[in-house]
Amino acid sequence: MNRKPERAEGSSAPPPAQAFPQPETDRPALVAMIHLAALPGTPHSALLPRQIADQAVAEARIYRDAGVDVLLIENMHDRPYLNRKVGPEITAAMTLAAQAVRGAVPELPLGIQVLAGANREALAIAYACDLQFIRAEALVFGHLADEGWMDADAWELLRYRRAVGAGGVAIWTDVRKKHAAHAASADLTLSDWAREAEFAGADALIVTGNSTGMPARPEDLAELRGASSLPIVVGSGITEYNASLYRAANAWIVGSSLKHEGRWQAGPDRQRVEAMVRAVRKG
Repeated sequence: MNRKPERAEGSSAPPPAQAFPQPETDRPALVAMIHLAALPGTPHSALLPRQIADQAVAEARIYRDAGVDVLLIENMHDRPYLNRKVGPEITAAMTLAAQAVRGAVPELPLGIQVLAGANREALAIAYACDLQFIRAEALVFGHLADEGWMDADAWELLRYRRAVGAGGVAIWTDVRKKHAAHAASADLTLSDWAREAEFAGADALIVTGNSTGMPARPEDLAELRGASSLPIVVGSGITEYNASLYRAANAWIVGSSLKHEGRWQAGPDRQRVEAMVRAVRKG
């Protein structure tokens, strides 16, 4: 699997974002979630930043050894989340964890998401730690999340990426984000979202169910595939039992199904991970 492209010798422009970390075979890439323990200052925080990083490394090695293709770090235990603005302690702790995972598992592409919607911070961490992509909320079309109203930020994020020279970091964005109300954009189809996200500069589109662990509708995947030339990612609800419904996707982001008892709050279950690897590799 390729990493991000090298810059042309003598070029002063930032390298282009890698379109997608696609496996060498014709199948979806399996993206495994690393849910960091609650970070400093959040309601459920109990560990030091170094302990959180060490735990993330241990999970990354389990996933690598089981044969996943890509890793994605997220601060899901920080609930309830802040709206767009996280403190420097969150950015610092996630940078430490990302750098530790990058060093321990250099062979796998690695991405990051900073909840909720802290896309600039995610991009800064990715650039500093040589990550391949971020997962961005509300890139286009604002929505009402449980954190409150979240404005679209493509205009700001793409300019920030250019300003800091992080052009090699790809932006994967959710389309009609889960855990959110979309009444203000109810007259827009998924195809409209896809075309606008592509126009705004997204590098991949993510389709989900309505909440964590809820499966995406296969017909939504088909609609996005027909509306955009961008890679399409299924971002929730895939299990070894329904995986065949989503083989048209370029990647699957899987969290809950890889954990003990299928609970996102738990650690990785090696048997579940291996079962999902077999499912994604099945012809």
